Order: sequence, then C-alpha cells, then structure tokens
Amino acid sequence: MRTHVHIQDRMLIKIGAIADELGVRAFVVGGYLRDLALARAVKDIDIVVIGDGIAFAREVAARLKKRRIVVFERFGTAMLHLDDATVEFVGARKESYDRSSRKPAVSAGTLEDDLARRDFTINAMAASLNGQNQGALVDPHGGRGDLEARLIRNPLDPRATFSDDPLRILRAMRFSAQLGFTVDADVLRAAEEMRDRLSIVSQERITDELLKVLASPKPSVGFGLLLQTGVLESIFPEIAHMGGVEQREEYHHKDVFWHTLKVVDNVAAVSDDVWLRLAALLHDVGKPKTKAFREGTGWTFHGHEEVGARMVKRIFGRMKLPMTHLRYIEKLVRLHLRPMALVDEGVTDSALRRLLFDAGEEIDDLMTLCRADITSKNPKKVAAVRNNYDRVVEKLKDVEEKDRLRNWQPPVDGLEIMRLFELEPGPAVGKLKTAIREAILEGEIPNEREAAVDFLLRNRDKILSK
Repeated sequence: MRTHVHIQDRMLIKIGAIADELGVRAFVVGGYLRDLALARAVKDIDIVVIGDGIAFAREVAARLKKRRIVVFERFGTAMLHLDDATVEFVGARKESYDRSSRKPAVSAGTLEDDLARRDFTINAMAASLNGQNQGALVDPHGGRGDLEARLIRNPLDPRATFSDDPLRILRAMRFSAQLGFTVDADVLRAAEEMRDRLSIVSQERITDELLKVLASPKPSVGFGLLLQTGVLESIFPEIAHMGGVEQREEYHHKDVFWHTLKVVDNVAAVSDDVWLRLAALLHDVGKPKTKAFREGTGWTFHGHEEVGARMVKRIFGRMKLPMTHLRYIEKLVRLHLRPMALVDEGVTDSALRRLLFDAGEEIDDLMTLCRADITSKNPKKVAAVRNNYDRVVEKLKDVEEKDRLRNWQPPVDGLEIMRLFELEPGPAVGKLKTAIREAILEGEIPNEREAAVDFLLRNRDKILSK
C-alpha cells in the first residue's frame, strides 16, 4: 500500500513552504487526494492545519499577494481563489451533534479527530505539505485500500455517521453513481435503518444531491440504491411508486421504474443536460395513477403523459426545484408520446406542423427523449423504432424549412389586427389571431405576413361569427 502522495501542484508546494516558515503543520485532505488517485479533475482543495486555519489562510493570502479572502468565523474556515482552484483552510477539529440538527458543535481537535469526522474513508485521508514529510500519507481508516477496491465505506459506524448527518446517506448513493463504486453492505443497511433522519435535512440540500445523482455518468446506479434502501420512498415518492408497476411489452412485462432508469441512462449517454435527464426521470411519472388492465391487451396507461405533466408543478414546488425549468419539463413530459404517432407514411404535414408548434425550441430535446425511450431487448424492434424516428426527424426538417415553426411568432400580431379592422382589445382580436395560427398549421396559407393579412380580409366576418 502506498504511504506517500507525489505533490506536484506548485500552489500546494508554496503553501507547504509558507507553513514551514511559520512552523505550522499543514495537510491537504479529502477530495483532492481521492480525485488525484482517480485521475479526476480537481477544482476544490481543502487544507487542514493544526491550529488556527483562518490565521494561516490570512498569512498565505498576504504572502501570495491575494487580497480577496472569504472568512467564515462561525465555522472557523477561510477561502481563497488560487490559480484555477478554490482553496479552503480550516483548523483540525472534532464535532458533536444534537439529534435535532445536522449542524455540529465544533471544537479544536487532532488531525485524527478531523479525519474521523469525515463522511467516507475515501475522503478521510491527508497528505503532509511540510518540508521533508511532504506527501506523507495519513490514512487511519484505510481509504487508500477502499479507493483501490472501489468501495464506499464510512470511517466510523455508519449508523452514528448517518444519525449525525443524514445527508451522508444521499452522498453515499451519489458517490456510487459518480465514481462507479460499490456501497458497502453495512452502509446500505444503515441507510435503510436511518432514512427517517433525513427529515432534519433541508429540502434544498436533498434536491441538490438528487440533481448530482442525475448529473452522474450512470444515474441508475444511485436511484437503484435509493429504491433498494427505501430512501427514495421518503424523498421522491412519485418515482418510488413506479417500482412494481408493470407494463406489457410483447409477451412479458417490464417494471416502469427500471424502464425509466434505462431511459435516463440512455439520455445521459448522449447529453449532459441535467434538466433533460430530469424530464426522462419524470416522463412516465403519471403511469401509476393511470394503470388499468384490459383483457387481451394487458396493462394500459391511457393519458399518463397528461397526468404526468400536471404532476410536475407540484413536484417542483415540494422539491424546491427552480421554476425557470418547470415549463420545459412539463412540455417534454406532455409531448413524449407524440412523435411515435407520426411514423406512418400517410402522416399529414398538418400533424407535423402542430408538433413543431407545440414543441418549439424543445423539439430536438423531445426527439432525444423519444429515442432514449426505446428500451426493448429485441434488437430488431429497437432498429425498427429508431428507423421510424429517423423518418419523423426528416419529415420535421422538411416542414420546418418550409414553414419556420420551431420558434413561431404570428406573422400578424394583435396590434396590427386592431389597426387593420379598427378593433379595441378584446376577444375578437384573439379569435383572429387563433384563426391565423390554425390556417398556417393546417397548411391553408404559408407562414407569411401578406398571406395572413389576405386570409383575414377574406375571412374576417366568418371567423368572428363563430
């Protein structure tokens, strides 16, 4: 087992030299060492000193001629931006918790105390930055071995760790999804036993961890563990309730939850957009509420796309997701079945125009979601469905080039309609605008101002009489 880390970062070497000059013992700890061992990019660096972390940070800032230092007196930490990294300094400490809060009472401690309080062994290592000991590894909990074994394990009893800070339950699942590591069986048992402790964690922190799981290379790993431990039922019941819901596929059934995770993984393979991944996670969220069995057909979920779209706002509100993304998710959930209905050779341009109009700028993301929704294990079926989608995409391109509906704006707006017909604002203006839109979508007129004005002049009385 390696007992040294090769410190190459010039900035860390400078910090070590400053520590030597001041007679301070300083260590780089946690995620930096983990990511260095895994050859992952490192942006955040934590420095632990034996003594006053804030005072040391101020000395580093002064000697490196850095004016901007952010100090958190309450937590005993200070932050500096050095080179391309954010460096946080803290004095070695130990923590004690009140059961009603995940915010600890902090007191000075040894390096061993500091490492023992950390979430997982792979984050509970330190390497000296001082002189002749530079790079000497301090690893009292076997983090290096767990890195090599690709194992998520707590430094102490996981029940005590999760009781103190239950957010670490979600972090275990997140690290597993991000790194492709196995979560230790005792950690999973403790997560199941302690999941009710998540009630003391703010919704914002829970949602942040879930979004990080979604942003991981294979989100299904994290969500599968959340379901297995019962945690998902506590924090995202709408997704947990998809587990065990069957849907008929040829002569067998497949579970909606695992189908959904396959769709999310398929999206993750082609897009880093976490909101598109969230749309994939929610695209079938309406199925448990619409499940019905029909003899000779099997399980059906008629209208689940509309039911699911209506559920999205409530989910966003409860989980404190940013409302700026609400309409996007609602739209993709509501429309995710529409492209498949357009695969027939005889599909009309009108149907294609309406999909383009309804999807707008999200048409490409919608088609990505639809392709990801192909989860059959039958290669011939997958190839056939993908070919069908390719045909739809080509048809959509042809219609879009001709009619320019992706980001559609009416060729004649309400103000011009009022001027043309000397109308006051009111329902009549809305009727005329709607008639223009319908005429364009039905292919009666091109998406052009002159054609729209001519259409209104010829049909005004008939439109307003309806």
